[in-house]
Amino acid sequence: MHIHILGICGTFMGGIALLARAAGHRVTGCDANVYPPMSTQLAEQGIGLIEGFDPSQLDQAADMYVVGNAVSRGNPLLEAILDRGLPYTSGPQWLAEHILPGKWVLAVAGTHGKTTTTSLLAYLLESAGLNPGFLVGGVPQDFGVSARLTESPFFVIEADEYDTAFCDKRSKFVHYRPRTVILNNLEYDHADIFPDLAAIETQFHHLVRTIPRLGRIVANGAEASLRRVIDRGCWSELEWFDDAGAWHAREGDSVSEAVFSLHGNEIGRAEMPLAGAHNRANALAAIAAARHVGVRPQDAIAALAGFKGIKRRLEVRGVVRGVTVYDDFAHHPTAIQTTVEGLRRRQPQGRILAVLEPRSNTMKLGTMKDRLAPSLTQADFVYCYANKLGWDPAEALNLLGERARTFESIDELVRAVVQQSAPGDHVLVMSNGGFGGVHQKLLDALAVA
Repeated sequence: MHIHILGICGTFMGGIALLARAAGHRVTGCDANVYPPMSTQLAEQGIGLIEGFDPSQLDQAADMYVVGNAVSRGNPLLEAILDRGLPYTSGPQWLAEHILPGKWVLAVAGTHGKTTTTSLLAYLLESAGLNPGFLVGGVPQDFGVSARLTESPFFVIEADEYDTAFCDKRSKFVHYRPRTVILNNLEYDHADIFPDLAAIETQFHHLVRTIPRLGRIVANGAEASLRRVIDRGCWSELEWFDDAGAWHAREGDSVSEAVFSLHGNEIGRAEMPLAGAHNRANALAAIAAARHVGVRPQDAIAALAGFKGIKRRLEVRGVVRGVTVYDDFAHHPTAIQTTVEGLRRRQPQGRILAVLEPRSNTMKLGTMKDRLAPSLTQADFVYCYANKLGWDPAEALNLLGERARTFESIDELVRAVVQQSAPGDHVLVMSNGGFGGVHQKLLDALAVA
């Protein structure tokens, strides 16, 4: 089958492309914005990319058009597909029909930490010799690809609550029918499609309804929102984590050591390559979920130290003249705060220069603008790219005083950061997009400063 993917450079749709290719299909795709790491990954796999959505792409006569959720009505290629009555489907639906049947699906859901936890879970199963397939919304550095298809009965998937496609406004994760589910956390996000937190809780309960009686939910007991979801009805096995009564993790003798316990009994310690309480919780959830498929917690804990992490999660892009430039996917205020605090704990001596692009739909709408400044209080300086926002970021960041500046031009932002930088500084770039290649521009400018 020849499938043509609309929106192929999104992390999820790019993963679909890799899985389809591995399953023996011919795969092509198109997108408006092509940037690493997904564009690089697809090119390395020999998957043809077309820039833009011109209807002439229909001349390829694909057997099926798989439409990403970033593609809306009015898109010229989508309109041509509909006008001609050609076969189309969503990415989650295609996955559910062609990849997941017969698999023991382990799904990771939550507002934050999905990519890290999904990657950790796949890594723990891999370390145990279970050779899982997976689809992650990022590129795990232990695997080098965002998706993999294997002969193993186990498949680990990042389960996103965002809507499925233009034709299906249910959350993506209702298609996956998992047997093991991690519910990491739940707070308000995706203001472009959800009116409030209660609406998202309803979607999470739709996921809970799909889990079989012999399935297992591993849920964050510290989240009142998740307890409300479970209180609506639960028909599966249930284990709470980050809760002293069940699975629990705490800091050990150093900021990088995690101590894990179950029902009050310590079961192991590990040096964590990723610092912070949120990463201890991510690891704890992955350990608990891996136990459901037979991985001993002690073995999972022993494997943690070897985990290499994910691209675009505090990823060091380069060090020039003593200044380290990082790339991170953080875009929600909670994730921004967690990322800045994590870097501060890892690097307590150096200054943090936070470079931010409020690019997500939620941030563009201004829904979280009042939480932006408090999320950045531990940064020494803040540089915000104010491109095409419907609200004033300078006003939103006023709490930070002279530490915060906004820019309409990336080049001007880069000059300001380089002028402020000194050896020992940490430049933390946060965006859920390509950010105009600002990382390399910073490194290049630092080299000639």
